[in-house]
Amino acid sequence: MSHRSEPQLLVLHAVRLLGFAGVDDIAHRARASTEDTQVLLRQAERSNWVQHLEFFDLNGWSLTDIGKWENERQLALERRDADPDDEIAAVYKDFLPLNARMLSATTDWQIRPSPGDAFAANDHSDRDWDARVLEEIEILGIELAPLVKRLTNVLTRFEGTLTRYESALRRAREGQTMWIDRTDVDSCHLAWFQLHEDLIATLGIDRGAET
Repeated sequence: MSHRSEPQLLVLHAVRLLGFAGVDDIAHRARASTEDTQVLLRQAERSNWVQHLEFFDLNGWSLTDIGKWENERQLALERRDADPDDEIAAVYKDFLPLNARMLSATTDWQIRPSPGDAFAANDHSDRDWDARVLEEIEILGIELAPLVKRLTNVLTRFEGTLTRYESALRRAREGQTMWIDRTDVDSCHLAWFQLHEDLIATLGIDRGAET
């Protein structure tokens, strides 16, 4: 039976995955009410796990170094109980080749070399180029699906990843190019990046030392 994470873990983990976010976004990611999320954030703040920042028109929460350590401690304890067969580690191994292809596809979405500029920005005027990249991103979503299913069979918090990815891809196919790679909308790239971050956090892997 799939394991449901504790509310405190979900809120702390949501802050990590979002980087810097307001209460509403954290609550949405943690699948909790705004009121419960606010309480849990204040508790975490008293433990020095999170900090609340306000500057200019930005207002939100971020993890402290201690909070990152605590998040990883909670994740390790959860994985010990929920994943005795190390299924998440096996999924991560299968995910890495797909991740390399996703990085390449995202680069192709952002850059379309021209005769005079090998790093020319893709202005999305070449429909054949964009169609090829979109096809690869769609195929990657199809290949990701069984991996996400394996993850959700272990931990319920991985649910929704494919829905986010497919929704963004659908918008991109309708001509809204921002839904492939932008970070200010719930794009394909953002859904993928956060899944990657979730995997390395859950497994205690240093992204900088990732092979």
